[in-house]
Amino acid sequence: MKMYIGGGWTAGSETREVRSPFDASVVDTVPWATPDEVEEALASSVRGSKAMAALSAYRRSAILHDAAQLLRQRSEEFALILTREMGKVIAESRAEVGRAAETLTLSGEEAKRLCGETIPLDAAPGGEGKFGFTIRIPCGVVLAITPFNFPLNLVAHKVGPAIAAGNAVILKPASDTPLSALKLTELLIEAGLPPEGIQCITGSGGSVGAQLCADGRVRKISFTGSRDVGAGITKMAGLKKITMELGSNSPLIVMPDADVARVAATTAATGYANAGQSCISTQRVLVDRRIYGDFLDAVIPIVEAISTGDPLDESVRMGPMIREAEAQRVGAWVEEAVQGGARVMTGGGERRGAIYQPTLVADVDPNLRISREEVFGPAVVVTEFNGIDEAIALANASQYGLGAGIFTENIRVAMEFVRRMESGNLMVNWAPNWRADMMPYGGLKDSGMGKEGPKYAIQEMTDMKMVVFH
Repeated sequence: MKMYIGGGWTAGSETREVRSPFDASVVDTVPWATPDEVEEALASSVRGSKAMAALSAYRRSAILHDAAQLLRQRSEEFALILTREMGKVIAESRAEVGRAAETLTLSGEEAKRLCGETIPLDAAPGGEGKFGFTIRIPCGVVLAITPFNFPLNLVAHKVGPAIAAGNAVILKPASDTPLSALKLTELLIEAGLPPEGIQCITGSGGSVGAQLCADGRVRKISFTGSRDVGAGITKMAGLKKITMELGSNSPLIVMPDADVARVAATTAATGYANAGQSCISTQRVLVDRRIYGDFLDAVIPIVEAISTGDPLDESVRMGPMIREAEAQRVGAWVEEAVQGGARVMTGGGERRGAIYQPTLVADVDPNLRISREEVFGPAVVVTEFNGIDEAIALANASQYGLGAGIFTENIRVAMEFVRRMESGNLMVNWAPNWRADMMPYGGLKDSGMGKEGPKYAIQEMTDMKMVVFH
């Protein structure tokens, strides 16, 4: 495939192969952008920002709605691309395509609602005879840097609001999974986006990403990825707006009054979806000691029943991780936990390339790396607690704070969790791995800053002017 720069498609001077995580076959090739091509994209985006700002809200909305409709019409094509480049099972890819279309639709609706407010200046001393109001304007050029794990919907979550707000956008997709982003760019141009309203540039994050982030023509960065890369971006960004959606090691608290069968099914569904490669994947299950054994008895057979293999096989429920090296890393963390006194209840063992079997590890010391850091793979750890105070203390004993959940029938306990839990997204009677694309989504602590969700992202992709009539 070609990348999109300066209002046209270019093959670039260098290329790289995009390989399937399942069998390492070549899916396609993409350009590997040079510094000169990055500069061309930056210059084009400045021109594009003027064209985008001139569009009416109605037109921006119509473009996004048309792109969403085109995506729905080509949903199976996009689902196949997602599975081939990323490795998630085809059912999950189809669901992601549907969500991405909905995200574009939501962004189109929000384009019509972008407005300011009147300010009662006569409430201030000396404010008599003054009339004040605010207006919101595009910030200019938005840089969207997206991850490999949801290579279509997380692109839509950045590109959709940027367009809705009247900005030009430079899209830098993950090097492992650029194909769906390039295809979405095609749809946006087909839907009527001004030719220089978007750039989709493929290449190395370390060189292309760094050059883009440091450039003063970029006025807003929206990044989803690891904590360490996010920290590096904030240092090089300079004076510009930044939204960071970073990592997590999401806890799920299970109180003694919980429905154990429901918790077990939910743990399996949310801990191993996308091979555990989700920022809010259930990673740490904290279980009251009175039902600890019952939970393990219930969850083990469900995890054992998760089939792995070719993600294009409709019967397979979990595909490979993004790279074999990542599967090796998860295996090393599990082995390290066993050496620290934990027990592998199911899974672990031999890998098949990038496929690491769904693994459940019990009796995990909270100080072990597999509990303390972000696994980002199909390994769920279980630790027991005694009382809600210890549960919340264990759940909060992390540098991360993106998602957390609790199962309880006690409203007082639920509200105690809501009040004291240091996390940006809280689920009561469900696991952390749940997100509606319309909701405000973002973390606390080292899990990032700012919010996604079209309505909330648009606020961060615009600037406010205060106007006073005397």
